[in-house]
Amino acid sequence: MTSFTDTSMSEGDGGRADDAVRPADALVERLIGGDEAAFESLVRVHGGHMMAVARRFMRSEQDAADAMQDALINVFRKADQFAGGSKLSTWLHRVTVNACRMRLRSESRRHEVNVDELVPAFDATGHHVRRPPPVGDGEPAEAAMTSELREMVRTCIDRLPQAYREVILLRDIEELDTEETARVLGETANCVKTRLHRARCALRELLLPVMADETSN
Repeated sequence: MTSFTDTSMSEGDGGRADDAVRPADALVERLIGGDEAAFESLVRVHGGHMMAVARRFMRSEQDAADAMQDALINVFRKADQFAGGSKLSTWLHRVTVNACRMRLRSESRRHEVNVDELVPAFDATGHHVRRPPPVGDGEPAEAAMTSELREMVRTCIDRLPQAYREVILLRDIEELDTEETARVLGETANCVKTRLHRARCALRELLLPVMADETSN
């Protein structure tokens, strides 16, 4: 099998060509048949977007490349699982995200925070016991306007437990909608909404000292 590094590809949305360039069903049929030329074509057309997704999940270029390679291997091995009624690019996105999730699960959990200590707490009457003050307009992942702040936000996201980190990455970084996120995570839409709310509350709390330091400088 050809490695993704053997084929040139563009990054970001530029690598996500219209599926109409090569009908998805025909391309997948060739993949199922073991056609390496079809695999190379898939990498050339969709590889840039897949790599961009991996970079948003992983913390280093090497980790992203490794996750990308895992995703491509899974695509080659599991092409027969592609449902022809959906877009090929959507399926490839899901395969890439899952490859990143598998690698992230093996990482150390020693830096993860306890989300229960960061989300708003209520007493028996329904009143707030602890309410995190607002960081500003918009969601926390949208608060970073500079590269330095974006890096700080990403560092705080990395401190969340994986289940919360994933939903923040998919909804606020990848900008998937709730239904798409639920399909990727294998959860219900209601579960995604609840987890996202808790993740955003926890992220705000983690960002408070960061934003305060940035404002004072």
